[in-house]
Amino acid sequence: MIRAMTFDHGLFHADLDAQPWASYTHAYGSAEDVPGHLRALAGDDDGAADEAQSELYGSILHQGSVYEASAKAVPFLARTAAAGIRAAEVLLLLGGIAEGGADPRPTCGAEPREETGPSEGRAGESDEVACRRAVVAELPLLIASLTDESPSVRQAAAWAAGWTGAAGAALAVPALRDRLEAEPEPGVRAELLTALVELDPEGSGPLAAGAIGPEHPPQLRTAALLACADAGLPWTRDHHAAAVDLLPLEPHVSGRYDETRNEPVHHLTLTLLERDTEADRDAVGALLDAALRHDDPDARAEAAWAATTACELSRGMPARLAPALIAAAEQDGDDTGALAVLGRLGPAGAPAADLLATRADGDGDPADRALEALIAVAPERAAPLLARDLPRRPRAFQAACGGPVGTLPVLPYDPELLEAVRRRLTEGEPGGGAPYRPVALLTAWGPDASAAVPELLAALEAHPLAVPKALAAVHAPEHRTEVAQALARKAEAGPLEDRFEAARALRGLTGEHGPLLHALAEVLATDGGGVRDGVRAAAAAAADLGPAAVPLVPALRAALSAPGIERTNPRMDADIALAAALHRLTGDAAEAVAVLAGVLGTAEPRWRRWTLVRAAEAAARIGPDARDLVPVLEPLLADVELRAAAAVALHAVAPDVLGAVRAADLLLDAAEAGAAPAEAVEALVALGVAGLTVEQRARFAELAERDRRVIHSGLDGTVESADERLRARVRAAVRGG
Repeated sequence: MIRAMTFDHGLFHADLDAQPWASYTHAYGSAEDVPGHLRALAGDDDGAADEAQSELYGSILHQGSVYEASAKAVPFLARTAAAGIRAAEVLLLLGGIAEGGADPRPTCGAEPREETGPSEGRAGESDEVACRRAVVAELPLLIASLTDESPSVRQAAAWAAGWTGAAGAALAVPALRDRLEAEPEPGVRAELLTALVELDPEGSGPLAAGAIGPEHPPQLRTAALLACADAGLPWTRDHHAAAVDLLPLEPHVSGRYDETRNEPVHHLTLTLLERDTEADRDAVGALLDAALRHDDPDARAEAAWAATTACELSRGMPARLAPALIAAAEQDGDDTGALAVLGRLGPAGAPAADLLATRADGDGDPADRALEALIAVAPERAAPLLARDLPRRPRAFQAACGGPVGTLPVLPYDPELLEAVRRRLTEGEPGGGAPYRPVALLTAWGPDASAAVPELLAALEAHPLAVPKALAAVHAPEHRTEVAQALARKAEAGPLEDRFEAARALRGLTGEHGPLLHALAEVLATDGGGVRDGVRAAAAAAADLGPAAVPLVPALRAALSAPGIERTNPRMDADIALAAALHRLTGDAAEAVAVLAGVLGTAEPRWRRWTLVRAAEAAARIGPDARDLVPVLEPLLADVELRAAAAVALHAVAPDVLGAVRAADLLLDAAEAGAAPAEAVEALVALGVAGLTVEQRARFAELAERDRRVIHSGLDGTVESADERLRARVRAAVRGG
């Protein structure tokens, strides 16, 4: 390699100055700052170089994303590394840029593209392709660095070479193989093997399979196990025995640059379950069972975290893992996380109820965590325990009230717990916050919680946003007049947002719409007036009022975005709601269709998914009168994330363009891919299960019976329960159909 003493700083700076950096872009806009950072990185001031490296990671490799300036910086980074200047660090940055080019952001409906070689280039290519191509052009440097005297440089070079993809494989694979035979350092050998399997899984799989035996160092054996899974090789008894022998696995990846596999048990769990075969599920179950019963608590901790993911991905895993998780929790309490995972098992965790109830009867955070888990597996047993010590069970109370914001309370009505919640309302929330969680629980209980009306009335003045809806939901007939009077008073005075919430609740309680009309007019006239979701919320409330809101039509029209205004997502969401309200109140579709066309025809669907979904749903509600939207709805079918909403809308507005059979196919595609699956299932039910073809009915039924969860993403702790609800919905629809 060229050494630092031969580095021509003058030529380096001149070449930097020759580039029009201000015309390039990175994560924060103009890349005019990049040449300064590249100079500092190659300079003699270590502090400035460290700062420059940090800045470059933030701008040209921002959270793994790459940009135009990233590709332009690659040759200069390569020259810096070739000169031996912070070579390992710069090679890692180069590898990161290549990795950022591995997952290009697709254009809606675009076909996958082929990678170009190091000298090809392509007009109009994406930033990702340009970055991968730029790093591939520097492969001779990466290969030369594989023989550097420093193990860290060799390791960084191997990692970076592994991200050069198909375009770099022809040159990189032979060099990596040669180096693997000669490399003495276990950590570097592990990186070399991983890179080989990344570039050539079929050809390098046998190398990995031959490196899992006890004659090899643990770092290499662990890398080989992961590589075997990544290469798609069958998981055999030998793999299982090697993995168990090496437990815990995490120490054997310490110091690796391969951060995608820095939690080995978790990576194996994810990789094998994604194959979706019974053999691989058995392999995961056996590995996690052995790890959860291992003598080393670190091994049990690794397995507990992996078990969480296993339960999120596989419907059968909770039952498979329950005995081992219970055994680990009995041994460790919550030190390894096993006890927390019990709460993810659902009904399969019922055998743990006695253990959890005993632990929940203790003190401190461990008892709180145990009660949190008990709420999930045996809620009827959890309610009295929570009522007994509510102030000291914050985690459990949060879970009882629905857990993450936006999810539903899960505890059934319990008179003891109701009394505890009433005391909580009287004493106030810790920190003085609004009582959103207690109110959510009371609202879910409805009239069963009517005894809490006095406490809710007392809290109305201090918390006018949180309390009105609960008052309307829980009141008993004997409270109706008192609650209505309190809401009416609140709807007449105070901040607009408070009046709006009280007026909405009053209308729901008594049907009286006068105060709500006044509040809506004010919200629309003041562009939201501080109301949460502002114009959008007001438009939705006006539509819900129906004919009574006709006087608001001029205000609704005036609130539409003016021509030329910046089209942000919140602004478009408001326009969608306004368009839907205008159609509902006037019966004239033309105005609404024009607004929706402007939203649906917008660019950047990746960043506007939910806005486009809302627009498509609004179009579906209009029906055939929105036929003019067909040209802007059809392109959305190519995006799996938008397919369900677009299919429903197209079938509703133009059934001759998208018939029921084709619409059902598209909805099944979306559900099977996990893209808006709940929405897709409801749309299929609305189409009519009895009207599906034999093949479609089989696909629909399989959504409930397959092992892989249909819902596989969401707020932490909600995936399993949401998927089970969907499963029950499909089964009920199949029976009914």
